[in-house]
Amino acid sequence: MTKQNLANHRRYHPPFHYFLPLVLLAMLVANIFYVIKEGLSLSSILMLLTFVYLITINFFVIRNYPMKAQDRAIRAEENLRHYVLTGQTLDSRLTLQQVIALRFASDREFVELCKKAVSESLSPNDIKKAIKDWKGDYYRA
Repeated sequence: MTKQNLANHRRYHPPFHYFLPLVLLAMLVANIFYVIKEGLSLSSILMLLTFVYLITINFFVIRNYPMKAQDRAIRAEENLRHYVLTGQTLDSRLTLQQVIALRFASDREFVELCKKAVSESLSPNDIKKAIKDWKGDYYRA
């Protein structure tokens, strides 16, 4: 397994990120041709509604539920890690996106980076760039 770092930490799932968009694009093209050929009939409208439904489900709902569950788990894990290292819970001013970015920091730099993220309102990307000793998250879906 490749060592994780800023350049390669995002995970792409080929069936979801590459194949599905191509299938949906093909469906859109087919819908457009069908409407041109048949006109606005009940079947063409139903095909278009089915396409819109599949886009909505695939890109928003299906991906959203597991991501929310993972985000909650990450917040809990990082809160526990901060508590173990400092005896205090995470600063409540840290946003969820900041906490998610902080998970890549090693224990040596985690606490200081938490303070810096709050005091300087660092963006998640700035937090990731500030990490010197990258700790991979190989379980993120």
